[in-house]
Amino acid sequence: MNATGTLYGVGVGPGDPELLTLKAVRILQSVPVVAYPATPQGGAQARDIAAAWLTGQREIPIVMPCMLDRGPVNQGYDEAAVAIADELAAGRDVAVLCEGDPLFYGSFSYLLQRLGDHFPCVVIPGVNSVSAAAAAAAIPLITGDQRLTVIPATAGDAALREALLGSDSVAILKPGRHRPRLLELLRKTGHAGDTLYIEQASRAAERIIRRFDEIPATPGPYFALFLVLKSGNRQDSAE
Repeated sequence: MNATGTLYGVGVGPGDPELLTLKAVRILQSVPVVAYPATPQGGAQARDIAAAWLTGQREIPIVMPCMLDRGPVNQGYDEAAVAIADELAAGRDVAVLCEGDPLFYGSFSYLLQRLGDHFPCVVIPGVNSVSAAAAAAAIPLITGDQRLTVIPATAGDAALREALLGSDSVAILKPGRHRPRLLELLRKTGHAGDTLYIEQASRAAERIIRRFDEIPATPGPYFALFLVLKSGNRQDSAE
């Protein structure tokens, strides 16, 4: 019986190609097949980040419609899992590219659920968006025995209030269309002076807003986050 290929979940980091790990680059240069999330229009940010190391591998776009309905999204993962399984069953290794870290709100998690029990799997960690944002702002996320909570903007106001009350630092991910609501919540809970807003951390379009009243109260991009930090962690807190 022929050996199956190995499924690699490869974190390509937040956007700057220089943040890929040496191991990620080595795997990308060695596999015959790569897969990556893509929009119906053909955009594929994970592929764009790793493009320098893609040299003729077979490519499997995982088409992900931009909608709240999970049905079409799950169908996209189902179809991709079948295509990837065919390659693995034929003995070919497959690297699935994932922005940030594969298992930190990563799309690879959904493929791992479908394929992880059937094929050998290796996960290559990547720099996640929270670490990238803190690095871009040059501000400690947490120190000592402080507590950090990471929560998506889609969480309800009650969950967000609980996170803000019970943690020393909070990262609110994927604000997008929720940005106006989040700004209002942060203002009402007294965190206007503790908040930074970062878009596109590590990318050419990186934007860091350190003053609360300068953050636009309009819908914003998906690749952004709020960092709500203890004032002692903020080197700019006295500004």
